[in-house]
Amino acid sequence: MRICYIIWCFLCVISLSAEAQKGKYFEKNVRFPEKVTLEEKVEMAARLVPTKQQLAWQQLELTAFIHFGINTFTGKERGDGKEFPVMFNPIALDAEQWVKALKAGGLKSVVLTAKHYDGFCLWPTKTTRHAVTASPWKNGKGDVVRELKKACDRNGMKFGIYLSLLDRNISYCGDSPRYNEFFVKQLTELLTEYGKIDEIWLDGTNEIGIDGKKQEYDWELILKTIHKLQPNAVTAFYGDDIRWSGNESARGREAEWSSVALVPGCYPDAIKRNEEMRLSVFSRDLGGKEIIDRATELFWYPSEVSVSIRPSWFYHEREDSKVKSLSELVKVYFQSVGCNSSLLLNVSPDKRGVLCETDVTRLKEFGEYLEKMYAKDFVSRWARAWTARKGESKEYTLGKGCTINTILLQEDISRGQRVESFTVEGLVNGAWQVLGKGGTIGYKRLLRIPDIAVETIRITINDCRKEANISRVGAFLAPKI
Repeated sequence: MRICYIIWCFLCVISLSAEAQKGKYFEKNVRFPEKVTLEEKVEMAARLVPTKQQLAWQQLELTAFIHFGINTFTGKERGDGKEFPVMFNPIALDAEQWVKALKAGGLKSVVLTAKHYDGFCLWPTKTTRHAVTASPWKNGKGDVVRELKKACDRNGMKFGIYLSLLDRNISYCGDSPRYNEFFVKQLTELLTEYGKIDEIWLDGTNEIGIDGKKQEYDWELILKTIHKLQPNAVTAFYGDDIRWSGNESARGREAEWSSVALVPGCYPDAIKRNEEMRLSVFSRDLGGKEIIDRATELFWYPSEVSVSIRPSWFYHEREDSKVKSLSELVKVYFQSVGCNSSLLLNVSPDKRGVLCETDVTRLKEFGEYLEKMYAKDFVSRWARAWTARKGESKEYTLGKGCTINTILLQEDISRGQRVESFTVEGLVNGAWQVLGKGGTIGYKRLLRIPDIAVETIRITINDCRKEANISRVGAFLAPKI
């Protein structure tokens, strides 16, 4: 019997492998053949899926951004590179406090500004003196990156680094080959000396440097270095795994596609190709049928919404009374995670090197709110999955006396993003009543509705590409704020 079971498993593996070779799914990118119809393009778009790294990143949902550096001490948001390293001296720096506060807020990963536009490095780099090594902090022997990485490891948090492409401290910006060599050396230090790195945020713009020359980045070398040294890391912003949502106010799109025609900025001729498509990160639609009709290829390029818990990214004492309220944070959550995006929530340690008590308290309140909201799902876990075709509906019995105000819908994006529009109804006093409507679903879609007593809800997939693979339907009663 055991031998038969082993043979059966082996045949299943062969079958799955053969199915993959037939091209059932397209991982991360799909190019359309010439002279294909829109219908054929849409069918192929439905089979575009994320890599396992992109899927794991999306499942985190909540990532913390930590803006900390020389700007913390100068009071600037964007430094000019002329700062004196002696100003950097966070005498009470406590990375453990940061991580525990973030974990209490429900965040699963941390991305640190290892170097911002000013070029000041938070690790003891060998590439420049504009770094912690030239500061009085710990007599020049401190390493913020290492302290935070260790705190993340101790607390089960994933860790990423933000490394600005722009460096205003370096005199040879614009000397592209020389600067690219310098940048890759910094990148190599960060990717080899701190263990596993989960996310790499590549920010910054092309700068006009010496002799009026524009700095051109060697993307092939940069990505090759990342893939060689940290093959399981995802790259964001100028990377090709994660797309910036296009705003810093946490406004999600009604139709937020992860399969988009927008070419990642690190790809050859990305600017030209996006201009020809009349697309940018600010475009209202990046993956609808009208876009697909004009596109020659699509990318799995999911959205990340970045927003700060304070008005600014770096710490400013004048903003101590302007920390976002719990109500504002919850709204941000529904507009980001609840609209098929991941949330990158920024917090900023002060000059001491700690998070202010107001920020810590707000994070704790936010984490408790989410925990209470998801504590009771009125939809049975045995009835959540569903494969639906266009126009099909499914009813979910919640039970007598159930009051809800939040609806959750999720697609199994490992088999593509397919839902284009849906309707949610509730059976109220024997009659169906529309509770809400929406466009795309993707990894997660949340609908906030007024409190309503309802025994049954009905989900209708109004339009979709191929059949939709609904992985979960949920109904919750979120706490009042």
